[in-house]
Amino acid sequence: MSSKPFHILVCDDEIHLREMVGEYLSDRGYRITEAQDASCLHEAMKKDPADLIVLDINMPGEDGLTALRTLRKESTVPVIMLTAAADVVDRVVGLEMGADDYVGKPVDLRELEARIKATLRRQVVNEEEARRRDILSGTVPFGDCRLDLDAAKLYGSGGDEIALTAMEFSLLRVFASNRGRILNRDQLLEQAHDKGWEPFDRSIDLRISRIRKKVEKNPAKPEYIRTVRGIGYIFD
Repeated sequence: MSSKPFHILVCDDEIHLREMVGEYLSDRGYRITEAQDASCLHEAMKKDPADLIVLDINMPGEDGLTALRTLRKESTVPVIMLTAAADVVDRVVGLEMGADDYVGKPVDLRELEARIKATLRRQVVNEEEARRRDILSGTVPFGDCRLDLDAAKLYGSGGDEIALTAMEFSLLRVFASNRGRILNRDQLLEQAHDKGWEPFDRSIDLRISRIRKKVEKNPAKPEYIRTVRGIGYIFD
């Protein structure tokens, strides 16, 4: 995750609750996006992925459990469910489907913040452990491909070597070392030790496009090296 303020997405059809939670967390240094329903939630995640989602279960249209099921097909973002105090079954089902925690309604804002902090701490620790394991093993998965850090080689799902330029390998190594962190073009080029870049150089976009053709199932809809509009790229 980034050193920038954590981005929390609050999804609830009750505008008063949504704004109350958003204002409370914003005052405590979080960056907040609000979504009034599941459709807005999915759209917001495509445009600007959150570090954590606060998700109400009982919403009109697509309910929170269905939205969670859809999220888990493509994302491991931490999710804290909001449930009615008596809905024990919803809590159990939510946890079994991949929710990280839950808070009962009416919402105690201090409890919610404490659970958000605890969930984000666990997420950071898990990401750091995953990075250490990958680096220690000398290989990093990029979808079905694996990058051999020691040999500077990329292998496909069948074990066949995929040709890489020196710069492509450097960029993949940078992504591997910064999993889950948004990197802008300057950060990517500097960490990849490309001394020939110029300010506002868009050659990085072309290089990443070429990398995507090698590691993504559908380069037009990348799953692993994603674009964060107006900012840069993230390996997630």
